[in-house]
Amino acid sequence: MNRRRQKKLSKRLVEAATFGDSTQINALLRAGARPEASDAEGTTPLYAASVTGAADNVLCLLAAGALPNIESGRGAEGTPLCAAACWGHAETVRFLLAHGADPDLREDHGMGRSPLEWAMTGPYLETIALLLAAGARPHSRAT
Repeated sequence: MNRRRQKKLSKRLVEAATFGDSTQINALLRAGARPEASDAEGTTPLYAASVTGAADNVLCLLAAGALPNIESGRGAEGTPLCAAACWGHAETVRFLLAHGADPDLREDHGMGRSPLEWAMTGPYLETIALLLAAGARPHSRAT
């Protein structure tokens, strides 16, 4: 498949992950879209689905081989688990953890917040409990 077509498919897959449903995602994957490929802004489909809490889309992308610990964006986004935890999307957090997302992986190349730190910014008790049960450790930041 040529590079231009792959870029278009990647853009459409990120859009479907954000605004669409798993039927659209599956059609794009069958057409050759890669679940781990990012769009022109560096956004991965799994991150896009995670930040919106689209749990069915997250599960579809994970089943297709999307990697749960890959950072999205170019410094402005982060990991799918951090995105889901930030907004308290408990079902999405559950799916990501079940597919190998690291509950202690900090975003921004290890320099940013952890999923637990993000979850603690809001009233997301279920998300916090899921992360702690998965082995997330509260970190103290000595600065």
